[in-house]
Amino acid sequence: MAKRSKGFKEAQAKVDRTKVYEPKEAFALLKDASFVKFDETVDAAVRLGVDPRHADQKVRGTMVLPHGTGQSRKVLVFAKGEKAQEAEDAGADYVGAEELAEKITGGWLDFDIAIATPDMMGVVGKLGRILGPRGLMPNPKVGTVTNDVAKTVEESKAGKIEYNVDKAGIVHVPIGKVSFEVEKLEENYRALISALLKAKPAAAKGQYLRSAHVSSTMGPGIKISTSIF
Repeated sequence: MAKRSKGFKEAQAKVDRTKVYEPKEAFALLKDASFVKFDETVDAAVRLGVDPRHADQKVRGTMVLPHGTGQSRKVLVFAKGEKAQEAEDAGADYVGAEELAEKITGGWLDFDIAIATPDMMGVVGKLGRILGPRGLMPNPKVGTVTNDVAKTVEESKAGKIEYNVDKAGIVHVPIGKVSFEVEKLEENYRALISALLKAKPAAAKGQYLRSAHVSSTMGPGIKISTSIF
């Protein structure tokens, strides 16, 4: 087991591991327990009552957090002609077609989100083995294969996040920074829970929102209520 730092142990001592905190209290505690000098990312982990092994119980989608993630994200767009110009005007960091695919094939991956117009999927599809394992492959199910590139770029820059349940039935997503005000973290968290409720598969049985924890990059997990309404 990895040896915990003095700072972590002091932070952990502030958290009652048997308690489920209300959102406002949880985020106030998270900020108070932060012990490092950099602006940590705040992550949420929500355990769902689904069996991801079954296709009809997959939970995946995108949403725009009310206050963004606090992270600067590099957006790449595969497009040509007018759509390429729309992407550039919307603030995309990289726009191109075959030349971008060649760079990626050569090992270049200096971007966080990849978007493609439908007509570019013949080019992009060949990159599946590179982009897929890294979660960067454009996908129509999460809105990254689209003709509305301007809106998608703007949303991605503003704090659009993708959520995808893992093999253990847990959704992990960033919901802000420790420097955010408690109210902003709470609103982002509530927006996430609302999005997960809307994405509930019809095949899911029993309790859907099982449990949730929030934590900063270096801090301890804090149990947080999913009963937000």
